Amino acid sequence: MKKIRFIDEVKIQNKKVLLRVDFNVSLNPNQTIADDFRIQRSLPTVNYLLSNGNKLVIISHLDRPKKRDDKLSLKPVAKRLQSYLKGYKVRLIGNFEKEKINNSDNKEVILLENIRFYPGELKNNQNFAKKLAKLGEVFVNDAFGVCHRVNASIVSLPKYLPSYGGLLLKKEIEMISKIINHPKKPTVAIIGGAKITTKIALINKLLSLANYLLIGGGLANTFLCAQGYNIGNSFCEYEKVEMAKKILFKAAQTHTAILLPSDAVLGKREENKTIVKNIEEIKDTDSLSILDIGPETQAKFGMAISHAKTIIWNGPVGYIENPVFKRGTDFIYYSITQNSQATSLVGGGDTLAAISKKEYLDKITHLSTGGGAMLEFIEKGELIGIEALKR
Repeated sequence: MKKIRFIDEVKIQNKKVLLRVDFNVSLNPNQTIADDFRIQRSLPTVNYLLSNGNKLVIISHLDRPKKRDDKLSLKPVAKRLQSYLKGYKVRLIGNFEKEKINNSDNKEVILLENIRFYPGELKNNQNFAKKLAKLGEVFVNDAFGVCHRVNASIVSLPKYLPSYGGLLLKKEIEMISKIINHPKKPTVAIIGGAKITTKIALINKLLSLANYLLIGGGLANTFLCAQGYNIGNSFCEYEKVEMAKKILFKAAQTHTAILLPSDAVLGKREENKTIVKNIEEIKDTDSLSILDIGPETQAKFGMAISHAKTIIWNGPVGYIENPVFKRGTDFIYYSITQNSQATSLVGGGDTLAAISKKEYLDKITHLSTGGGAMLEFIEKGELIGIEALKR
């Protein structure tokens, strides 16, 4: 049976290692790093490989550039990585300058410029992958967050070099598999975010796993519409209302309790003036939008979370860009951290951004670096980038 070999299970010493990581960090308007969670999570792999005398050539992407764009350069990433690697010089290289890489000394860590500056990456071009492969002797994938992407540096590099999984990839696979394959009951899943479109497959999977499914965010509005409620000026995917009805029907058949908001905080996105209303009080003519869960819903959600033995959370339950509408998401977070008996899995870019600077992060069993990758792995139990490593 094919399986992945991880770097702590083999001897990789004094090699030139191509290391694919996910340093897709969020940036402030002035191009400084807002949150370096993903950089920190790959440091154990980086340090492990360096401690064995390997020369590192690190590959990462940043955002989704359509062409080379200085605003999406990995310069801020190189600077931040340098602050974590004492005794090494981090050197950003703009093109595949093999000579510069070959001539670098063992105290230099090479960081290639944003791999998505090159069209061959997203097109999964084989010649591009071969060109990349010539820069190293060994390939290590530690980029769980992009293992669902058919990109050259994820699925094609393993064809041309001896390939292994990094320590973060190993942890992500082990933790998520354990939670999904052997969840302790009761299992509570909290799903937020804006659109049902991106979460349909996940929700259908969770109906077979969870005892309680708590739904918030813009996603909940589509379900409220499916139940016949008015939502005023709120966001709703009206074309997905029938799909929401089918999910509600399926939940009844699988005996999964779907909990929707019973009250909400209404307002306008860029304003701080708010009003709390019960869902049945909202009129079709309301000019305000549902932008957070209300206190009654918080209490209802909090009760379910407090009794859980397994908790899965993806997606904020309010419009977190305005702190006024972030209280429901904060409440969800602190409710999870206060349940010491539960195994908890939290992931998704917006979710991590909402909690990145908070206390009690160590109370979360596993913070996943993957958003779409985590959801797809929960749904399918495999990812194309993980399968590519199996030998």
